[in-house]
Amino acid sequence: MSELATILAIHAHPDDVEFQCAGTLVLLREAGHRVTIATMTPGDCGSAQHDAAAISAIRREEGRAAAALIGAEYFCLEFRDLAIFNDDESRRRVVEAIRKVAPDVILTAPPVDYIADHEMTSLLVRDACFAASCPNYVTRQWSPAAPMTRIPYLYFVDPLMGVDREGRPVVPDFHIEVSRVFETKRSMLACHASQREWLMRQHGMDEYLAVQEKWSATRGSEIGVAHAEGFRQYRGHPFPHDNRLLELIRGGQGVV
Repeated sequence: MSELATILAIHAHPDDVEFQCAGTLVLLREAGHRVTIATMTPGDCGSAQHDAAAISAIRREEGRAAAALIGAEYFCLEFRDLAIFNDDESRRRVVEAIRKVAPDVILTAPPVDYIADHEMTSLLVRDACFAASCPNYVTRQWSPAAPMTRIPYLYFVDPLMGVDREGRPVVPDFHIEVSRVFETKRSMLACHASQREWLMRQHGMDEYLAVQEKWSATRGSEIGVAHAEGFRQYRGHPFPHDNRLLELIRGGQGVV
């Protein structure tokens, strides 16, 4: 078995991780690795029924419940929906979050997706991975975490339905089969019950659990299995280039 690792899955909103990479997180937890799920926002604009404070409280609890199903941790960086921007203050906040978790591997939003919150999350996390190991890049927190000693491995999950903002397919570098753990992945998404009405109203998704299943089945069909998740690895200088995520999955007897 591979040496145990720390994994951070950070995306824009509660339920984004559950849609795109929760199956992989289940496999990693089964192998004994530490997993933390983080969201940039608490999903404060994700309701036509509750005000921002009320829906934020609901969605934070849904995020914690989903993470708890697999023995993972959850926290929110407390940005606000549609107000994630690539600036110095935001980058320092993301750097502090990464330093506190000290992950070996980070899974995050794709660089191109249907909404700016996802794209800005991707950009901030990419740059924060670099800055997290720079001792002179201080985060201005009351009790700042120590700088990391290395740049973590960085992976992008799929954009929504695997297409860019013009509807063109985004091809993953590799797939991870999640057939055996798909029901747990579904249960994690089901924790986000407040999103069913909102996704129908704003996204036209009549049944978000069915959408999740359809998409993972699509990725699965590309490698001849029932369910899979797609990833792309960021290999820009000076990020590590070997595929640590696949190594961890294979070490835990996951099937790719």
